[in-house]
Amino acid sequence: MSSPAFEVTSDTDTLSASESSIPLSPSTQLTLDLPAPPATAETPLVPVRMVNEWVYCPRLAFLEWVDGEWADSGDTEEGRRAHVRVDAGGGKLPAPPPPFPPPQAGEGREGVPDFAARSVTLASERLGIIAKIDLIDGEDGTVTPVDTKKGKRPHVAEGAYEPERVQVCAQGLILEDAGYKVTDGAIWYAGSRERVRIALDEALRAKTRTAIADLRLAAAAGRLPPPLIDSPKCTKCSLAGICLPDEIAFFRRGLAPRPLNPSADTALPLYVQEPGARVSKSGEVLVVETDEQKTQVPIGDVSELVLHGPVSLTTPALGALLREQIPVTYASTGGWVLGHTVSTGHKNVAIRIAQYHAAFDERRCLAFARNLVVAKIKNSRVFLRRNFKVGNEAERDAALEALSRLADRAAHAPTEAELLGMEGEAAARYFRLFATMFGEAARNFPEFAFDKRTRRPPADPVNAMLSLGYTLLTRSWLTVVSAVGFDPYLAFYHRPRFGRPALALDMMEPFRSILADSTVIQVINNGEVKPDGFVSAGPAVNLKPHAKRAFIAAYERRLEQEVTHPVFGYRVSTRRLLEVQARLLARYLDGEIDDYPHYLVR
Repeated sequence: MSSPAFEVTSDTDTLSASESSIPLSPSTQLTLDLPAPPATAETPLVPVRMVNEWVYCPRLAFLEWVDGEWADSGDTEEGRRAHVRVDAGGGKLPAPPPPFPPPQAGEGREGVPDFAARSVTLASERLGIIAKIDLIDGEDGTVTPVDTKKGKRPHVAEGAYEPERVQVCAQGLILEDAGYKVTDGAIWYAGSRERVRIALDEALRAKTRTAIADLRLAAAAGRLPPPLIDSPKCTKCSLAGICLPDEIAFFRRGLAPRPLNPSADTALPLYVQEPGARVSKSGEVLVVETDEQKTQVPIGDVSELVLHGPVSLTTPALGALLREQIPVTYASTGGWVLGHTVSTGHKNVAIRIAQYHAAFDERRCLAFARNLVVAKIKNSRVFLRRNFKVGNEAERDAALEALSRLADRAAHAPTEAELLGMEGEAAARYFRLFATMFGEAARNFPEFAFDKRTRRPPADPVNAMLSLGYTLLTRSWLTVVSAVGFDPYLAFYHRPRFGRPALALDMMEPFRSILADSTVIQVINNGEVKPDGFVSAGPAVNLKPHAKRAFIAAYERRLEQEVTHPVFGYRVSTRRLLEVQARLLARYLDGEIDDYPHYLVR
């Protein structure tokens, strides 16, 4: 009799019988343990703290270790402070004893003197892990790894939660690989000032080895684990806004998302526009000096630095900004982006690989472009309908009807050329009624007369503000897509062109009316920018410095306004909304969600 044939099912890592073999019930299926790949120069050692994260949440560990994602929070800052003393180092770790050392006076039973060594980095290539051990105590021939935690001791039977016990056990396994005798570990809880013993029994050792192997296998496969479902762990996770666990669950299971997105960072962009200004650093403060005044801004209050025109930036200031991963944008006096400086760039290669695959798939690009143009037309239509103030109502209704028809047609455009034609027709109809959104006071100024959209150069004050608004919106999206990990110069609708941030131009399309156009309408109707705030040079019109400052301030206020996300229902700032949309694009491109939800106002 021939023996049953088996095959490995990759999704479940279990063995199943073939059609000609005896069926196996779920209770009798055999589990195939896959070993992790050996550690080599091409597979870096995994930090032990990432093994802790893996046991706590596999997706969190993958995002931090494989994708290089990170977000600070109050908890991470508190943990950093708790490690200040142990990270300072001190003490000496003696060499492990030979297998049978002769006892000597003043030494432990195994020939190792008593000692205490702080902040010791050790690695095990056999296990493929590395650890910076906070404290190693040596007594009576054995060594004990001690890990420091910021909080108070939990009241659980094991003395500590499983992820922390696994982390200490992994440190013990590294010490054993180095030749030391280890029986126990310990955790020092700084919050309650208690030291808790952790018994490194065989069950904990087996669980630790499995966690190490699973994490290294996931890293080798490059597959992001699914998010936790409705887990209380997500509510305090600093990476909730990057992971988007409830947003993914919404698309997969229809579960309403919780308001997990962290509040918007209090840091804001710093614009320097005065010609000849100088930006330097003093301690943890940026110093902006002009001929008339000196301004100091804490670096922690700056989300990005934007330099317009001939403004100098000192090397120490640039270095401090790079260390804090604060981008610097260099723009012309008119606001056109010339360059963008970031630190070492985003480490998540997987996002760019997925982006490149999609960008070279013509059918996928066309499908994305259709939805992009549809969203742009629909948002323009809603903006016009909401803000129409005076004019021929029949003309308005006809324009709204035409925009609705163009949106329907754009959803089925057979080619990109026809899609461009529909987008152009929609823009012409929209801008034909743009002046109907001006208030009564603005309509009394002939300087704000507006007939059609002109650019390169803008021919009147309204077009000058529209061009500046679109430039600011491009810079905002350039910063966001770069921070998320995309290549900003490769897109799906706008064709690649040297120096053009095509992806930023793609992503800004649905936001043109609701961010840039709304800022133009606001500053005109509120009188924030007056007719005397412009200068003409031949056929071109541009904003004077004081008018530009007022416009930029209004644009930044617009980004700070909270909106309700039309898909998820929670409230976020518009600035944070841009990041949510960029991260949803990443999840769409890597196949985690089936469709990209463009932002549509209601």
